[in-house]
Amino acid sequence: MTNFKDTWIAYIQNLQNSICAAIEAEDGVALFKEDEWQRPEGGGGKTRVIANGNVFEKGGVNTSVVYGEVTDPMRTQLGISGDNWFACGLSIVLHPSNPFVPTIHCNYRMFELYNKNGDVIDRWFGGGTDLTPYYLFEDDAVHFHKTYKAVCDKFDTALYPEFKNNCDEYFVNSHRGKERRGIGGIFYDYCRPGKDRDIEFWFGLGSGCGNALIDSYLPIVARRKSLPYTADQKFWQEIRRGRYVEFNLVHDRGTLFGLKTNGRTESILMSLPPTARFEYEYKPVVGSEEDKLWQACLHVRDWAK
Repeated sequence: MTNFKDTWIAYIQNLQNSICAAIEAEDGVALFKEDEWQRPEGGGGKTRVIANGNVFEKGGVNTSVVYGEVTDPMRTQLGISGDNWFACGLSIVLHPSNPFVPTIHCNYRMFELYNKNGDVIDRWFGGGTDLTPYYLFEDDAVHFHKTYKAVCDKFDTALYPEFKNNCDEYFVNSHRGKERRGIGGIFYDYCRPGKDRDIEFWFGLGSGCGNALIDSYLPIVARRKSLPYTADQKFWQEIRRGRYVEFNLVHDRGTLFGLKTNGRTESILMSLPPTARFEYEYKPVVGSEEDKLWQACLHVRDWAK
């Protein structure tokens, strides 16, 4: 694949356009606002934010193309070597108003390291999509996981089990006794091109999974967005949003990388929900619908099966 970086940049920018159009159509009221920004050390991006809509309370669909010198903090804190680096990716988080509609997170990216002569000395790919429901509808979970299994299986049937396990083990608030953020999805990182899986392989997989966001998520939104809900159910949504905040600020590699490399803070923290609760020693009533969701976050299930 010639001029790979330009091809990947064009892909994520086109995907940003198509996903924003689909989200606006599903919401029916709110439109994305774009903020194009430049990073002083090199590069920039387009942050698109939607808020206070008919369906989505807050969300963002962002692209970034950034580069710079490898600094000492990057070497010591992030384990990165080389002289210069380049990163390019798409990041999506959508927080719905209705607690029966799940939050979704999506990120697909590539990273390169160069020596003083500008030669590529390392290159890797990462990404994934995961679902964070507030109430558990098992048919939604099955639909979501089967959509990504179908994409992965086109490339290698060994990928979905591996990526699902990665996701189950990554999006975890380990400080809360292995409580997962949601019901998982797929996640992969530090995947380097090789003899059997070259650049074209990882580009195809990343683009296929990125394209699947609309099919995996919007049918769920359409089924649940008009369901009536109570103040207590909104309260529970905000409890679970609090767990989302905890993961993103304590454990998330992307958040930490962005902040350590002087990324744009507003775009990085766009992933946080508009409201959240942190109630002391809060636990749902045993056997309730809230407890059903909580148990799903404590115990891994093979939803695609």
